[in-house]
Amino acid sequence: MTSVLDRATAVTGQDGAYRAGLDAGWVVGGGVNGGYLLAVAAQALGAELADRPDPVALSAYYLSASRPGPADVDVRVLREGGSTATAAADVSQDGVARLSVLATFGDLGRQADDVRTTAVRPDLPPPEECVSHRDATPEEFLDASPLLRRFDLRFDPAALGWARGRPDDSGVLTAWFRLEDEREPDPLALLLAVDALPPVTFTFGAMGWAPTLELTAHVRARPAPGWLLVTHRTRNMAGGLFEEDCEVWDAAGRLVAQSRQLARLPR
Repeated sequence: MTSVLDRATAVTGQDGAYRAGLDAGWVVGGGVNGGYLLAVAAQALGAELADRPDPVALSAYYLSASRPGPADVDVRVLREGGSTATAAADVSQDGVARLSVLATFGDLGRQADDVRTTAVRPDLPPPEECVSHRDATPEEFLDASPLLRRFDLRFDPAALGWARGRPDDSGVLTAWFRLEDEREPDPLALLLAVDALPPVTFTFGAMGWAPTLELTAHVRARPAPGWLLVTHRTRNMAGGLFEEDCEVWDAAGRLVAQSRQLARLPR
């Protein structure tokens, strides 16, 4: 069976003109989730750049809040040749610009074993010893933010003070991540994972929707099957904005995706 994510991000069309249906099940806060919207754009980009199957680097600007319903995705190929291709994608609804993306696609299967990193994988208890966000979130909030039912996040019970009215001011959130139907992770799912955790401002007691202005994602490898381990951190909140750095580790202990986004502080 086709997974929920694949159905929700499917596009139709050709020659740079694509059509998508933004699913109401991916709404959180004031609009459609940014990672989900980026995955929709990536589906159109991948269809246009079919001989280079994997997103490698994407820089996305969120121009206005997207709503459930039809959307147009216009793709322009900017460069082809060699091991990568670069293209731009613009997502709009009824003529209103929602998202503008510049992306490089390639083949992550090439040199897949050439991995050298000084990054350190976060230490977290196994998923079965962690707390699901569904158990820590009131039912009425889950109903108001259907995105939270699309996946399972498992948090360390010793680091859940922010969810219990006791923020620790750490600027760090870490959780296990798995899609709701246990679909195995792939590069498309990584684009969702980099924007799946609550805003890291929650650790400072600043709760609420934090709309993304810009997000840059690097997909480093095709992930192994199993849970993903995702960590977000911020070091600076200024001028009503904050940055959020993300790392995604797969079940084999590899750093498979990284991102940085700039977002507005919750009001």
